[in-house]
This record gives sequence, structure tokens and C-alpha cells, in this order.
Amino acid sequence: MTPASESQAPLVIAIDGPSGSGKSSVSRAAAKALGIGYLDTGAMYRAVTWWCLDQGVDLEDAEAVVRAAREMPLTMGTDPAAPWVEVDGRRIDAEIRTTDISSVVSKVATNLDVRSELRRRQRELMAGIAERTGGVIAEGRDITTVVAADATVRILLTASEEARLRRRSAELHGEASQTTIAATRDQIVRRDRDDSTVSTFHEAADGVMLLDTSDLDFDQSVQAVLDIVAAATAESR
Repeated sequence: MTPASESQAPLVIAIDGPSGSGKSSVSRAAAKALGIGYLDTGAMYRAVTWWCLDQGVDLEDAEAVVRAAREMPLTMGTDPAAPWVEVDGRRIDAEIRTTDISSVVSKVATNLDVRSELRRRQRELMAGIAERTGGVIAEGRDITTVVAADATVRILLTASEEARLRRRSAELHGEASQTTIAATRDQIVRRDRDDSTVSTFHEAADGVMLLDTSDLDFDQSVQAVLDIVAAATAESR
């Protein structure tokens, strides 16, 4: 499958989902298969969190966090084969995935003024990526409903809590034993609970395709996304 040609509108795909649903890895693989760009919006909230901690900004000071989000010199690498995050000239891919960041990122992600600022940046980034590559897959929490409600294709990618815990445990700890799943539970369940106060990502809005990957492996999940995209783009021709 090839991206939109120069004579066609860019292919914009929005994918939302809860933690551990596989939306990041599936979105990257689908974007690579389609030959279009990729944007990890969740990484942007993590980057703000890292920037605040690096700059000594109190995460409880909502106004200070908003100022930091507006001033943050952020650059996003949008090649799905090797995405990256850079702040003030420093690559922070590993830093933003630590437990220290994961445990407090909801304090930033539930700040409505931060969300407004990052949504603005996300729309600008998506437009630029789509112009350069012919399309974009952006994934996160409120991409299908707020950031890109007019996207060509909108998908809510979900999975059972059991499946999500198992996947995230394997990702973080290299295994999915009872011990590692228990260690992962708070990060998954608490963050989803916190983020659900400002974003809806458990139920598909009108016009959004629901894709449950609980019983699908990775390759099957990617193919399911590609099949949805193919069907949607065929209908629009």
C-alpha cells in the first residue's frame, strides 16, 4: 500500500487507546508499511514532564508547568522506523520511559492548559509530517476526538486489562510473570484512571472504528489496522 499521491489529500490516521494496548508499536509498524510519517503524542507529555523536572519546575504548580510546556524547545523525530524525542538539543528517548517519569506524567497530562498547548503543537506537527510524506499516523489519547477529529481514518485500539498488563510487563521487564505483572499494574491502571478524567479513550466515539487486539498477536494487529485503512480509503475514492 502506498501513501496518498500528490493529487490526493494526505492520508491522516488517528489512533487512540489505553496504556498497554499496543497502539505505539502497532502505529509505527503500520506507518512504516504505508510509507508515511508517525507521531507519538504521548511522548510529548513525557517530554514536558522530563523538562519540568530537569528545570526544577514543581509539577504541582499548574501555571509553571504550562509556562514550561510553552517554552520547551521540543523536536520530534517522526520516521516510524526510528522515532526520537529531543529537548533543547538533547535526545531523551530513554529518559522519558523511566519509571520516574511514568509515575508522575499524569500530573502533566491532566493539566488542561498543557493539553491545549500540546494539541496545538500536535496539529502543526501532523500537518508538516503529512505534507512531507503524504500522510501521518498520530497516536495517543484524544487524537480521534479532539486533535484530529476530521482524520481520514480514526481507530480506537484497545485490549483487555489482562492483555495490556501482560504486554506492558513483557515490554518493561522482559517477561510477564505474576510478579512483573503486579509491578506493572499501578502504572497501567492508575494512569488510565487519571487520564480518563480529561480524555475519553475506552469507548469509540461516533465514526471511530473499534479494534480489540486482546486475541491478536502483533502482526495480526498491524494487519487489522492496515485492513481498516484500506477499506476506508477505498470508500473515499
